[in-house]
Amino acid sequence: MADDLTQKQLDYAVFLPAISGFYGTFIGKQRQEQYVDPARYPQGLTDMEQLNWLNSQQALFPYKWSLYSGGHANLDLTKPISSEDMVRQREAGTVMLGDSGGFQIAKGLWEGDWKANSGCPDAQAKRGAILTWLDGVADYGMGLDIPTWVVRSKHASAKCKITTHQEAVDATRFNNEYFIKNRKGIKNGGARFLNVLQGANHGEAEDWYQTMKEYCDPAQYPDRHFDGWGMGGQNMCDVDLILRRLIALKYDGLLQEGVHDWMHFLGTSKLEWAVLLTVIQRNVRKYANPNFTISFDCASPFLATANGQVYYENAFPHMGKWTYKMSAGPDDKTLATDTRPYGVASVALGKFDSWQDSPVSTMLKMNDICIYKPGDVNKNGKEGKTSWDSFSYALLMAHNVWMHITAVQEANRRFDAGEYPDMMEYSAPSRDKFQDLVESIFAAPTRQASLDIITKYDKYWTEIIGGRGYTGKKTRNATTITNNKTMFDLDVDFSKPKLSKAEAKAKKDAKTPKINNTIFEE
Repeated sequence: MADDLTQKQLDYAVFLPAISGFYGTFIGKQRQEQYVDPARYPQGLTDMEQLNWLNSQQALFPYKWSLYSGGHANLDLTKPISSEDMVRQREAGTVMLGDSGGFQIAKGLWEGDWKANSGCPDAQAKRGAILTWLDGVADYGMGLDIPTWVVRSKHASAKCKITTHQEAVDATRFNNEYFIKNRKGIKNGGARFLNVLQGANHGEAEDWYQTMKEYCDPAQYPDRHFDGWGMGGQNMCDVDLILRRLIALKYDGLLQEGVHDWMHFLGTSKLEWAVLLTVIQRNVRKYANPNFTISFDCASPFLATANGQVYYENAFPHMGKWTYKMSAGPDDKTLATDTRPYGVASVALGKFDSWQDSPVSTMLKMNDICIYKPGDVNKNGKEGKTSWDSFSYALLMAHNVWMHITAVQEANRRFDAGEYPDMMEYSAPSRDKFQDLVESIFAAPTRQASLDIITKYDKYWTEIIGGRGYTGKKTRNATTITNNKTMFDLDVDFSKPKLSKAEAKAKKDAKTPKINNTIFEE
């Protein structure tokens, strides 16, 4: 029977797997052609749709939420692209958040003069294409923001012509106005849009909010306003700022039921934040908007696999560090004849201390992953260094996605049962529980009373490790905010002794991911 993760979601903040184009290709192309020879399937897998969690009828683990980025999508919806069918032709009732590609602009990948009113034809063409794409494929779309961290990269600034914080603000405002004017509209079947908040410190974040909040105001933009909020930069990793922003939204009338029902946190993978965001979501629902949903995304399950890393256990020690444990998976051509169950063999080989099976890994034998024997050549007629073929990566990506979603849900179940991660168990010196503090903030009778409580516990908020791994005062320092929306933020297990040089290198690489070219070797 399928492990229905949609039914297990309950009232938790929603994790969105940031679908890899590499992974989606296996789902989509198999619908149109024999992209993977069924003879290559592990025993028990009969259709690639079993690995498509957006297919509620066939998936091994149905889950109706995901994110897909326009930054690596084909934006021309007039041309059939089978490799993107997992997103374009998804089942009715699934929920897709479309990322707008602001990251690509800020990294200099979408070149052009993105300054407001520049008239740059390349920027305008991309601006129009991404809006059309979001309206065509997404339930919610991110506004096209220019993250302020772009100004700290000479290379990126030169590519997009944004050199100051104010230019980033003005350019985002220009993009917002374009989206407001040209969006299809919900009544016409278009996407809902999230107003993205950026800023590398508290001052920049406040300036950004005051500048952009009008785009969510129904009084100023009747029937055209944005429909929720996207939290980027400092806004997605600093609890103090998050709480202050939500109180501002509440009293500014910008958390209205049926109007502003969604808030997304970009690139958040730290497991404890799955619980933290659930606590905040529940309090917004109780005191401001009963339909409010918080979501968060990361690409970690895919990036992990691309670096040869496999989730082997999720750990929830009470008053300890909650984590997804992962390590380099077996990659040895001598294992191509090993028919032991994948997890059993991996533990016996000393690769993992333990193994948690997923609906995918229960099908796997070791030689379903380590497919190449010594002397075997790939589709390009070459003998590579790895024993994995591209389908090996796809299978382990599916396993890692299940492990990540399950970890998020299990963390919330344990928290509701009275277990706590060390990061947010109690605040000193009063020993109040995190959820009680958050409720007192939202239950306070006035805006100022709420802000006073936030200020009172200022030290506690800075002790909570941010969504990008920062803690203490660093979460308020503009120079520490990462410039990657999908930062690889897994907790890698380095505790096992006697690592080989290859294993040590793989684990080092996992800290600063670089897509392993071997997944494209075929």
